[in-house]
Parts: sequence; structure tokens; C-alpha cells
Amino acid sequence: MPKRTVILDRAAELLATSPSGDVSTRAVCEAAGVTQPVLYRLFGDKDGLLSAVADHVWEQYLAGKRAAVPGSDVLADLRAGWDNHTAFALAHPHAYRLVFGSALSAEPAAIAEAMRLLGEVTERLASEGLLRVSPEEAARVIMAANSGVALGMILRPTEYPEGASEEVREATIRGILAGDAVADPVAVAVATLRSRVRGGDAADTFTAAEAALIDEWLGRLTRTGSGT
Repeated sequence: MPKRTVILDRAAELLATSPSGDVSTRAVCEAAGVTQPVLYRLFGDKDGLLSAVADHVWEQYLAGKRAAVPGSDVLADLRAGWDNHTAFALAHPHAYRLVFGSALSAEPAAIAEAMRLLGEVTERLASEGLLRVSPEEAARVIMAANSGVALGMILRPTEYPEGASEEVREATIRGILAGDAVADPVAVAVATLRSRVRGGDAADTFTAAEAALIDEWLGRLTRTGSGT
């Protein structure tokens, strides 16, 4: 097994059992049977190691999301994704905090990948005319709310008891969906059209340049409607 993998495996084990959520490079080296110069050559510094450990732990969760087959009900998929995210956070609190609750100089790649996968779901919502905001805004709102309540349940469990995640989930979904009295019909239509222009079917109708231009025009409509 490559030394890098051995180091990541041992560091992940130490992180999972750490009372404070911190691990020392010395302890990792002893557990992995390597010297500190080897560790620093592979990871640069401690932040580089912790960032790589976070991605290592997150990979199993993200691999499952990549392999998931979309269902016929996109809202059911969104709810399941939210619940899986929260469950992962509670099962791996220290690795979760490294991604969403730390200031590592070497940023883990996991958050960008998680946002990309979530964006695929919000694009589906938009293509079905269900969003009152853009898919990008919806993804940001969902991730902020999901990670916020997950961190709350990790750090302040008495203030965020069982059921808190579901409450925040439903409030967040209500906030991004079209169909209520305050939804802007222009914004809903624009979000839907932009998603369809970006979708695979558009390749049969528009060139890449045409699709980009239409997306830009629709984006201007959104900004005009919001008064910006």
C-alpha cells in the first residue's frame, strides 16, 4: 500500500477517536510507521495533511452521491441528499468540521465536489419549473442551511435536538420553491429557461455560443427584475 494511503488511513483513525478533533503529526507518523520528513514531503505541512484527511474521509460519502441514480421525484432526492449529508456529519464530526468549521490554509476539495453534486439536483429542480431562484442560489442556500444545522447538532446538541435537521430542511425547501404568493413569476420562468438552455437537449438546438448568449440575456432579466 502506498505510504500516502497508509498515512491517511492512520490519520483518519486518530482523528475519529480524538477527543478534541485534533491530531499531532508526531502521532500520525508513529501510527503510520514513517518519519516526519516523509509526511511533510507528501503533504507540505499539518494543514495540508488535515485537508487531505478530510477529503479521504469524505470520499466514501461523495462516491455514493456520484453513483446515486436520480429518482423520478427530484424533491425526494433533495430531501434524501440533505438527510444523508446530516447523517454523515454526525457520524464523522471531526472530519466534517475540517471542511465546514475550520480555517485550514489548504482548503479541502470536498466542499467544491459536494456543491457540484448539489448543483445537479438544483438544476433538475429548475428544469421542472420548481425554483423561484437560480439553481446556483438555491444550491448556496441549501448548503449553507444544511451545513449550519449539521454543525449546530455537532457543537450544540442540546440546542439542536433530534428533528432540528428536518425542520430546517423543510423551511429551506419552502424558501427556494416557486408556487407561493410571493414568488416572482419572471424569476421562476428565467430559472427554468436557463436550466433548460444549459441542459443536454440544448445541444441539438443551439450552438455553445448561442446557448451562452441566451443564458447571459436571461441572467440580465433576473438582475433587472430584482432591481440590481
